[in-house]
Amino acid sequence: MEQLKFDTVILGGGPAGLSAAIYAARGAVSTAIVDINMLGGQPSNYLELENYPGFQVVEGFDLMEKFEEHADKFGVQKFPMQEIESVDLKNKIIKTKEYEFRAKTIIIATGAQPMKLGVPGEKEFVGRGVSYCAVCDGAFYRNKIVAVVGGGNAAVEEAMYLTKFADKVYVIHRRDELRADKIVQERAFKNEKIEFIWNSIVKEIKGDDLVSTVVLENVKTNALSNLSINGVFPYIGMTPNVELFSGQLQQDARGFIITDNTMKTSLDGVFAVGDVRTTPLRQVITAAADGAVGAVYAVKYLETYKESTVV
Repeated sequence: MEQLKFDTVILGGGPAGLSAAIYAARGAVSTAIVDINMLGGQPSNYLELENYPGFQVVEGFDLMEKFEEHADKFGVQKFPMQEIESVDLKNKIIKTKEYEFRAKTIIIATGAQPMKLGVPGEKEFVGRGVSYCAVCDGAFYRNKIVAVVGGGNAAVEEAMYLTKFADKVYVIHRRDELRADKIVQERAFKNEKIEFIWNSIVKEIKGDDLVSTVVLENVKTNALSNLSINGVFPYIGMTPNVELFSGQLQQDARGFIITDNTMKTSLDGVFAVGDVRTTPLRQVITAAADGAVGAVYAVKYLETYKESTVV
């Protein structure tokens, strides 16, 4: 196993990780990105983005390609498609099948993923009627009918957001009352475009090229029914990608990493940026901003770094 040493190793190559790499490398520190996938993160799978400043419409893959080219300009070392075996955050050692990375600082940018419904058709229709981001994709459903699955704040708030575009928004919830805050519920109940379907779960998502129907099951009667829609937005929660190092630093009840406003974690020299940390908004632009902040403060940390601490 080849041993490689860097001032900063960034775990994750999405918008947060690539932004951090650009800012770290511009700070004249040796920088590497390690990812289990190809670089680009979730946005690489988005057909189009309409809310990234400077681009009225841009394909997700094209935008992330520009991020990557920018990182290349500053000499960032990239290690995609790595099978990571272990991550020791305290000693800042990352082991993959091929390499052992030793760092002075680590920036965690492993992101998060929406919790899936786990029903037939969900995976097949991602990007063709199944979306996990109303802010990203809501405008594509202008004058159409969509369904939001969930009953918490995120689900209800996103349902209200979708009424800006869709003619009708169904909110499908497995219980007979919402979990969202009362003030959020009151606003939704007053919205004439929103209709609630209680005590129901999605059993299957159907369509031809695009989504056209969801099969619902009433959890009290077990009766099945078909609902004609053009899009499905599951909002049953987010899961941080922390399996490799969970428990090594301070996390909230859902596993998201707790940071201060400089992106510093509870471990000295370890920063977390983007969707993997506790944050009120998970968007490409906020992830990129986090990456910039985290990298700037990682560089500041390195300026006071004592060689005696090298592992």
